Amino acid sequence: MESIDPNEALFGEAMRIAEAMLFAAAEPLDEAEIAKRMPDGVAVGEVLARLKADYAPRGVNLLRVGKKWLFRTAADLGWLLMRENTEPRKLSRAALETLAIVAYHQPVTRAEIEDIRGVSISKGTMDVLIETGWVRLRGRRRTPGRPVTYGTTEAFLLHFGLESISDLPGLEELKGAGLFDGRLPSGFSVPLPSDDPALAEDEDPLEADAQEEFAQLDEAEAEASVSDEAGEDDTAAEDEEIEALIATRRDS
Repeated sequence: MESIDPNEALFGEAMRIAEAMLFAAAEPLDEAEIAKRMPDGVAVGEVLARLKADYAPRGVNLLRVGKKWLFRTAADLGWLLMRENTEPRKLSRAALETLAIVAYHQPVTRAEIEDIRGVSISKGTMDVLIETGWVRLRGRRRTPGRPVTYGTTEAFLLHFGLESISDLPGLEELKGAGLFDGRLPSGFSVPLPSDDPALAEDEDPLEADAQEEFAQLDEAEAEASVSDEAGEDDTAAEDEEIEALIATRRDS
């Protein structure tokens, strides 16, 4: 009769503990939370890596989103759980462009977004992105007027299946997907995105009442923004191309 390696038995027990915690958790867990329950001498990173590999071919996968871990239905089986009577709201072209700018240029202010797009953005566009939970208010820029800065959230990473914001497609991948034409200006580049939650050197903390103040919509502006959004063309095909490109990079 073969003897059981005590170290392997301890590691196996640690995997069972981590698996149970992740299965029962209502929200994604970070490694520090899981490590608190690990047996002494067991590296939580190795436990999670083994679990991720074990679940890779199964109907439920273990994913890392940002610095947290969660179980999620395998991407190729997601259609089985979709409700036919649910019609997801499509983001307007303005919202998609704004979201892309925030993702690649964060932390970024409204004025900087408008400068990159070349047109002004309605308050309704930013409201929609914040309501979806994909964009958040980060802080205030240390410049005259102290404008609010924006960044993406963990919900953004979760929706697009990204481990970190650096997994966003680069210039060559975007060109390969046909999202850029061949007439790009000389020296054009796609910025290297960063989602570091720490405030940048030119940012100040956001006041406690800023979120509440921002949420108070002016009715006239809200009505105008609805009218503006209605005039924008939905870009469902572009949205699908971007999500497919991100999924391809994630799986490679």
